[in-house]
Amino acid sequence: MKNQIFGRKFKRDKNERAALIKGLISSMILNERIKTTEAKAKAIKGEVEKLVTRAKKGKKDLVSGSIYPNAFDKLFNDIARRFEGRAGGYTRIVKIGQRFGDRASLVVLEWVEGPAPALAVTKEPRKAKVKKVKTVKNTAKPKKKVTLKPKKAVKK
Repeated sequence: MKNQIFGRKFKRDKNERAALIKGLISSMILNERIKTTEAKAKAIKGEVEKLVTRAKKGKKDLVSGSIYPNAFDKLFNDIARRFEGRAGGYTRIVKIGQRFGDRASLVVLEWVEGPAPALAVTKEPRKAKVKKVKTVKNTAKPKKKVTLKPKKAVKK
């Protein structure tokens, strides 16, 4: 029986599993989407949603150990503000097929709301630079053709 077993093991020990989950969550925050197996995506989906809820409430001490420091600022400054009006359901899992080598089902775990669109900055096209071509006068005199005359045979 599988009584009192919580979570997935992924054939790893406790420390390896914690590092895997921490890395996946940090990659999800930094890259906005990750491509992984379905089991790993389902394992971290709930954790990611809890972290976003904690970030919306401003509880930095509860979030600090779950992600890497470089993802910390983006979670609080960008992602928490993006989902202020949403009560839950911040992520979605989209199936994309199976991996070629072992037929493991692959998915994309991404945010429901994409990043805020950046302001469109229009640039004027640069004018092509026109190079001035210098004309060079040929002042050298043409060389004379030298023709060799066959030698006459000497009579003895």
